[in-house]
Amino acid sequence: MYTALYFFAQHNIYDESLMNDLFIEEKLGQLRDEIRRYDHAYYVLDAPLVSDNIYDGLMRKLQALEQENPQLISADSPTQRVGAAPLSAFGSVRHQVPMLSLGNVFEEGELLAFDRRVQEGLQSHGLLAPGQAVEYSCEMKFDGLAITIRYEHGVLVQAATRGDGQTGEDVTANIRTMASVPLRLVGERLPTVLEVRGEVLMNREDFQRLNAQQAQRGEKAFVNPRNAAAGSLRQLDPRITAKRPLRFFAYGCGEVLFATEQEQLSSTPAGAVAGSQLPSTQSGAVAGSQLPSTQSGLLDYLQTLGFVVAKQRAVVQGAAGVLGYYAQINEMRASLPFEIDGVVYKVNQLAQQEALGFVSRAPRFAVAHKFPAQEEETILLDIEIQVGRTGALTPVARLKPVFVGGVTVTNATLHNEDEIRRKDVWIGDTVVVRRAGDVIPEVVRPLPELRPATARPFIMVTACPVCGSAVERLEDEAITRCTGGLFCAAQRKQSIIHAVSRKALNIDGLGEKLVEQLVDMDWVHSIADLYGLQTEKLMSLERMGRRSAEKLVLAIEQSKQPELARLIYALGIRHVGESTARDLAQRFGSMGALQAASEQDLLQVNDVGPVVAHSIMSFFAEPHNVQVIEDLFTAGVRAQVPELQFVARADGGESGLIQVGDYTISTAEIAGKTFVLTGTLPVWKRDEAAQYILAAGGKVSGSVSKKTDYVVAGADAGSKLEKAQSLGVTVIDEDGLRALLAIS
Repeated sequence: MYTALYFFAQHNIYDESLMNDLFIEEKLGQLRDEIRRYDHAYYVLDAPLVSDNIYDGLMRKLQALEQENPQLISADSPTQRVGAAPLSAFGSVRHQVPMLSLGNVFEEGELLAFDRRVQEGLQSHGLLAPGQAVEYSCEMKFDGLAITIRYEHGVLVQAATRGDGQTGEDVTANIRTMASVPLRLVGERLPTVLEVRGEVLMNREDFQRLNAQQAQRGEKAFVNPRNAAAGSLRQLDPRITAKRPLRFFAYGCGEVLFATEQEQLSSTPAGAVAGSQLPSTQSGAVAGSQLPSTQSGLLDYLQTLGFVVAKQRAVVQGAAGVLGYYAQINEMRASLPFEIDGVVYKVNQLAQQEALGFVSRAPRFAVAHKFPAQEEETILLDIEIQVGRTGALTPVARLKPVFVGGVTVTNATLHNEDEIRRKDVWIGDTVVVRRAGDVIPEVVRPLPELRPATARPFIMVTACPVCGSAVERLEDEAITRCTGGLFCAAQRKQSIIHAVSRKALNIDGLGEKLVEQLVDMDWVHSIADLYGLQTEKLMSLERMGRRSAEKLVLAIEQSKQPELARLIYALGIRHVGESTARDLAQRFGSMGALQAASEQDLLQVNDVGPVVAHSIMSFFAEPHNVQVIEDLFTAGVRAQVPELQFVARADGGESGLIQVGDYTISTAEIAGKTFVLTGTLPVWKRDEAAQYILAAGGKVSGSVSKKTDYVVAGADAGSKLEKAQSLGVTVIDEDGLRALLAIS
């Protein structure tokens, strides 16, 4: 009040309406700040400052004042957590910084090997002296749902699930309902952009209380806290999420941008300091940014901003230190209020994290140390054969239901015929079943001493159990396969289930059961047939009403413009996973170019060897596969590829320059040349460097030959560098590549 009165007196303002609005706005601000302070003390510091009655009274005052003055309600007000109107579907969010997975270790030997690799990597960069122990930040591995939350100028603007690591689901409305997530950050000189990453979970007591409420309402109970948390967060109606006892624990950052010094002095900051983007989903800021220089410091910083950070964390030295932390947390695991399935070790110094970099989809500087898998005994009732999308015949154990690892298990993998023989598993045996985290349950071993007289050995089938076609097992493979191809309904089903999955065409609402129905009714023979489905026809299916049918047809229609990499992955080419599909899309730029590629062309793609190249060639040599692709195009499916932005000369002519991401690069010295990337580059990751080479018209190969023009070598370059030197191939470093690209 004093502030407003002082302002009016200084400026001789006596407008009663304006004075009243400013008084109310100031009162609202005071109430919101006070409630935020109490929320921070309760959820972050675990030290309540006031009783529930006082807190509820303040909240009622705020609600009443906002109802009287709806024009003054702000998006970050504590009253805005109640949940908005239901959504029709979740939107997609492209992660600015990918949300990568962590590598796992289960045994002490694997952990020691990880520590040794980290030591060697840091020593090669001159960041660790011989014999010096690595400093690690140790944290718990929550058993929940990974989330990224984006703040701009300190205000929550977006939240998304991890999804496939590149793209997630927009769950902003649901995240806003969680009291442990600040709607506005605490503190001054906040980042212009801050993506906070962490885990949404549910405490054991809250989970039990929720299940009791579900039972009272006659609704289905959740199997475990993780499923309950995931199900609660993925409600299309945020008002349901608001009623669920969800909690958020922060453990790192994604994209981070700070305003420049000049912008910090202005009233509307914009822009960012170069180099302030974080190196990973798990780490803190790079050296020299305005964030702490360590992972442990980053966690402390996140706590000051208003986030809950787990208390059970430590900074330790070397392998002995992390093993001590592992033993300590494992011992107290049962007494924790929430579920964890292991611990996480991260190199503490963020400059060291940046130097170590990444491999494929995981950082080199961090690893998850999983707790021992849970094991239980049960009866192996039968062994059935499951036919996969590539015709692989996989033995599946049908088990007497047993509760293990937080879920009821009725099926488990037996891998292949040789593995069954090696383990000496018989139908009718009492077996030990293991489940660890999200890993598919497996039969570990039988208990021969309990084997009944009626038990019988497993005999692999000689004909496909689905289509009756002959089966074959190649000499150098452990897998038996059906020879029926798409004539086999099981292979059709599995290929379509794969094609419509989240990481491929991502057709929401087209689950396994529905795919099986469509194939069994002979409506769908390939993924192309999906695009001919009509609402009226779908309505004739059991439990398929008009609204569901219309939503499915809309989802199919919306999948007609996938990224090229997703479309390639959706085809289900053997040995072509997500990463290889991205490399192929980047290299060839269109489905037609990929189909026309020779084996030599394919071998020039990063990480494509003879086996993968042969598999791709064989796929496109099959007429029915080519027909499916033609049918997709006829149905209106159009693969999307990033468009290159060409930079024109002042006179309007072509400059030979293109815009790729943040860089303007030249094609003059790159086009038509073949590059091999090896070792750890100081600034760019190898995937980034490959992207610029390919965009400039160059080729990226996974192996060195006389046809290689340049080998770009970083730290820890091994046999590829040696071969290049023996063949006389030009070897350059990252600066040399930048010079060829004309990047200063």
